[in-house]
Amino acid sequence: MGEPTPGAECRARGAELRLVALPLVAPFRASWGVETERLALLIRVETSDGPGWGECVAMREPLYTSEYVAGALDVLRRVLVPRWLAGVSCDPVQGHSMAKCGLELALLDATARAAGESLQQRLGGTGDRVEVGVVCDPRRIPEGYKRVKIKVSPGRDIEEIAIAWAAGVGARASAGRSLWVDANGSYPDAASVLPLDRLGLGLIEQPLAPDRLVAHVELAGRLTTPVSLDESLTSVAVIADAVALGATDVVSIKPGRMGGYLAAVEAVHRCAAAGVPAWVGGMLETGIGRAANLALASVAGFTLPGDISATERYFHEDVTAPFVLGPEATIEVPTGHGIGVEMIASVLARRTVHREVIRR
Repeated sequence: MGEPTPGAECRARGAELRLVALPLVAPFRASWGVETERLALLIRVETSDGPGWGECVAMREPLYTSEYVAGALDVLRRVLVPRWLAGVSCDPVQGHSMAKCGLELALLDATARAAGESLQQRLGGTGDRVEVGVVCDPRRIPEGYKRVKIKVSPGRDIEEIAIAWAAGVGARASAGRSLWVDANGSYPDAASVLPLDRLGLGLIEQPLAPDRLVAHVELAGRLTTPVSLDESLTSVAVIADAVALGATDVVSIKPGRMGGYLAAVEAVHRCAAAGVPAWVGGMLETGIGRAANLALASVAGFTLPGDISATERYFHEDVTAPFVLGPEATIEVPTGHGIGVEMIASVLARRTVHREVIRR
């Protein structure tokens, strides 16, 4: 966890941990399970310079990764927030990257607001808009996106890809629309992935299990379709190793998986130096994380559209004002102070299912 440096007189005063339940517009399906509601863990820090908001992107159950909402809430309550309040670094705490990232984002928001800067400026990003992609059911592909991604797994791949092409991706391929697939590590070996190589895909994301880095090196050498690792890439060092070994042609960078936005910026700089394309991965974020991801995606080195999407793709209502898809599959980057968005008090009140406050 990179810890933003506050002003000399800034003091930690307290934190609020809040769980909000946001129904999804449509079920979100992956090889690890189905989500119909996003149980989001929001973090609000209080400092003498002012407040800041962050979001921990852990899922409800430990199916995507070992982190999960109740565990993240516990480690924030018992370890991370008390260490921050006591002025002790959280870096020695092992694991819990998503919880660390949520706290770091809240501190980045607070320090940037106090300095009169946007998060985009703080991260070194530029530009008014960034191009985004969409993750969707192949039978319901929303309009306006040039890059479409669907979830696949063994036995649920060839037909799903054919449906996606027929549903409209192929009709617009000549205009630059591409189809990606995400396996979430569900394929057992290289041989089971090879049939996907002849289907005209833009990339195959995380085909094998996260801990099979050497097997991904072999697989990448046999495919003409680019491989993009995701779950395997848990730190800047692992990304550097994966790129050096040739295990990945493209890199998905998720701040929550890496322990924070500052680590994500370092990672994309490493990718750019190595000439490896990168994109910002998504985790069904609320408007807090979505705003931060847009700021991150504006940093040089993110050359491919990320999994950010318009708010209406996921939520009927959100804790912030909605993000809207604009021209050329782009969304505007917030330029206000901090993360650049404000909470909608009525939605927070209506959707909160748990709230606790920790004081110094």
